[in-house]
Parts: sequence; structure tokens; C-alpha cells
Amino acid sequence: MTTPENSISALEVAESPDVCVTDNASVKRAVKATMLGNAMEWFDFGVYAYLATTIGKVFFPDASGSAQLLSTFAIFAAAFIVRPLGGLFFGPLGDRIGRKKVLATTIILMAGSTFAIGLIPSYESIGIAAPILLVLLRLLQGFSTGGEYGGASTFVAEYAPDKRRGFFASFLEFGTLAGYVAAAGIVTIIQTVVSAEDLLQWGWRIPFLIAGPLGLIGLYLRLRLEETPAFQMMEQAEERSLADESTGKKLRETLVDNWRPLVLCIVLVATYNIAHYGLLSYMPTYLTNTLGYDESHGLVLMIIVMIVMMMGISYVGKFSDRVGRKPLLLSGFIGFFVLSLPAYLLIGIGNYVTVFLGLAILGGLLLLFVGVFPSVLPALFPTGIRYGGLAIGYNLAVSIFGGTTPLVLTALESATGSNLVAPMYMMIAAVIGGIAVLMIPETARKPLDGSPPSVATDEEARRIIRKVRRKRMKADNLEV
Repeated sequence: MTTPENSISALEVAESPDVCVTDNASVKRAVKATMLGNAMEWFDFGVYAYLATTIGKVFFPDASGSAQLLSTFAIFAAAFIVRPLGGLFFGPLGDRIGRKKVLATTIILMAGSTFAIGLIPSYESIGIAAPILLVLLRLLQGFSTGGEYGGASTFVAEYAPDKRRGFFASFLEFGTLAGYVAAAGIVTIIQTVVSAEDLLQWGWRIPFLIAGPLGLIGLYLRLRLEETPAFQMMEQAEERSLADESTGKKLRETLVDNWRPLVLCIVLVATYNIAHYGLLSYMPTYLTNTLGYDESHGLVLMIIVMIVMMMGISYVGKFSDRVGRKPLLLSGFIGFFVLSLPAYLLIGIGNYVTVFLGLAILGGLLLLFVGVFPSVLPALFPTGIRYGGLAIGYNLAVSIFGGTTPLVLTALESATGSNLVAPMYMMIAAVIGGIAVLMIPETARKPLDGSPPSVATDEEARRIIRKVRRKRMKADNLEV
């Protein structure tokens, strides 16, 4: 006997506009390609942060120690200033011509600019031209990165089935942590095996030069991908090529018609990135300059914490598919408000055990964010402007509150003489972030706005198609 579900053919399932069946192999390829690109992005930024003290000596040799550090972090922040420009350019472009082409472009620019930093002559060789070149290449890094995270998270979210979006999207931040771990590991090894003099002469260049081959690998993986099913279905539904629509129109639709999710995205990303950069970028400098740890010991502790976070991130993403995104995010913000100060007090004791315990508390709380945000942020926007909305909102927030966090905390600590500036900063951000979470919709196990339900099997698709047909028949009968 033919069951209702089997009465719908495989061809009808494939061509139905009411549901999208994801191919498991394609989802995994998409996750790998975007994860590697994200890892490379944060490898590049992590290397710069972890070599901040050395870079300050290479490019600002005549300045004092604190001035060197401030100058280095100011250039670190400069890359974030242009990130919104990259988001404004690449985001609407990705909504118009597709996600794949833009992501291939951003990874080329990112790898090339990072590789070039490793080739800049020192201040002693070419004078003021050295820090100028560093600034220019950091600006190019920031511009290309403006299109990276929004595109990568959009790509994974649109490929993943609705019931497992949290799990698959969490691997994007797995790539972030992998990039940081690789950067910290390589920097630690170089600092250990290379003399202080050789580190200043040539050793600092090695991590930057590694970005070249990494970028080529990432480009190869991305070029093998197909465009996301959600984007393809949107093109087919509109019966025209999105290339015929101007980028300006997409930009207006993002900024004017969808201002509310854009504002929520900015607030959430800003508060999350204060915690993110405060721990992963600022903490190694805090351990070295404030607490007096040598650079390698501080990085080893950070590496251990980040590896533990990597081990748990996919479980957090999977758990969010079951219990929802909002409960986990609220728990994270409440935790940062309550535990940031105790964690920093533990770190300030200076004992290896208490330092690690403080770092573990902050890392565990941050894990709730990195495991959930990659599935939360893309779901705030409809498919037609998802790349642009996320790229603009994410990079604007990161530019103002993320990349500036190490600079702000260093400056405030220097001005106040207090070692507790960082936890206070995090606590304020936690309050604002918690309020924003209460205002967003719960999106776990639900279709993306503007896209049909995404499922993993034909059986699930048949159930949805039959449900849609029943609703249509019922509506037709009511009209008659």
C-alpha cells in the first residue's frame, strides 16, 4: 500500500519550493571551507596580538615600552576601523552576486596582506616607511575581513538543516579558536627556540609568512563549493538573476527596512566581542605586562584554555539545537556579570593554579557565546539581505568595541593604575548584552527568515510538503 509520504516522488521533493533537502556531504564541505577561512582570519589577527611586544620594538624602537605597546595596539585597532567599509562593500555584493564568489575574494585579500606584513623591512632599514606600510597592510586586512565572517556564517547557516544549525554553525568559531591556538602555538615555539635578538631580526616574520600557503588551501576549498541552497532557491523564486539588482538597493533595504535586527546584531556582537577580545587578544599582554609572566608562559596557559574550549564548542552548538539559543546566551551574560571580577582576582593572585582557574572560568563563559552566536546572528536577517545585514552589523560592532578592546583596556589600566579595569568593562557589557538577548526571537529548529524549511532527509521533506498541501487545500475549500 502506498503511504501518503511515499506518494510524493523524489523529483517533486527536489523541485518543491516549499522545502529544501540538504546534502550531508555538501554541508560538511561548506563547514570545512568556511571554518578554514575563519581559522586563517583569526590566525592572522592572533599572531599580531601575541607578537604585540615584539612588533612594537621592531616598528617603534625609539619609543618607551608602554608607548610601543600602545602604538602596536593602535595599529591593531586600525584594521578594525575599516572593517565596516569592507562589510558595506562585500555584504550587499554577496547578497547580489552570491556568497561563494565574495568569500573566495576575501580569503585571497586576507592571505596576501598578511603574507606581505612578513616581508616589511624594519624601522632600522627604511625608517618611518616601515610603520606606514604596516598600517596600510593592516587596513587591507581589515577591509577583506569585513566580508569574511558575515559571509562564512551565512554560508553555513544556509547550508545546515534547521534542526542542526547550531551544531554545524558552531564549527565556524571552532575555526576561530583553531586560528588563535595555531597562532599562539607557533609564536610560543618561535619565542622558545629563537634568541631574543633573532626574534627581533627575523623570527617574528615566520607566522605571517605561513598565511600565504594557508590562504591557497582555503581558496581551493572554497572554489569547490556550490552556492548555498537558500540563495539558489531565492533566485529561482524571483525568476531573475540577482546580479540585475543594484548593490545600492540591497544596502538601502538592509539599513532602512531592516534597522531593528541590524541594531540588535550590533549590540549583541559588541557585548560579545568585549569578552572575546578581552580574553583572547588582551589577556596574553595582561599576563606579561601587568602580572610579570614571561611571554611564553602566558601563551601556554591561553593555549590550554582555548584547546579545552575547542573540545566543547560543538557540544554547546548541539545543545542549543535542543534547548534553544536564548537560554544559553542569557546564562553567558549573567555569568560574565557575576564571575568576571572573581576570575580576574584569581588571575591576579599570580599562582599558576589560580591563574588557570580564572582563565578557565572566563573561557567557559565565552564558550556559551562562541558556540551559539554563529547560528543566532544569521537568523536575525531575511535571506535577501542576510550577508549584507550581518556583515555591516557585525563589523560595525567589532570595529568600535572589539578591536579597540586591547587598546582601551591598556590605556585605562595605564591611566587608573587598576588591574580590575577589564572585569568592570566586561560586567557593563554583560548587562547590555543580556537586555538585547531578551529582545531577539528564538530561532532554534526554525527555518531562516525568507527561506523554506531546510531538512536532512526526503522523509522529512515529504511530511512538510504534505502539510503545506493540506493547508492550501483547506484554504481553497474555505474560499469556495
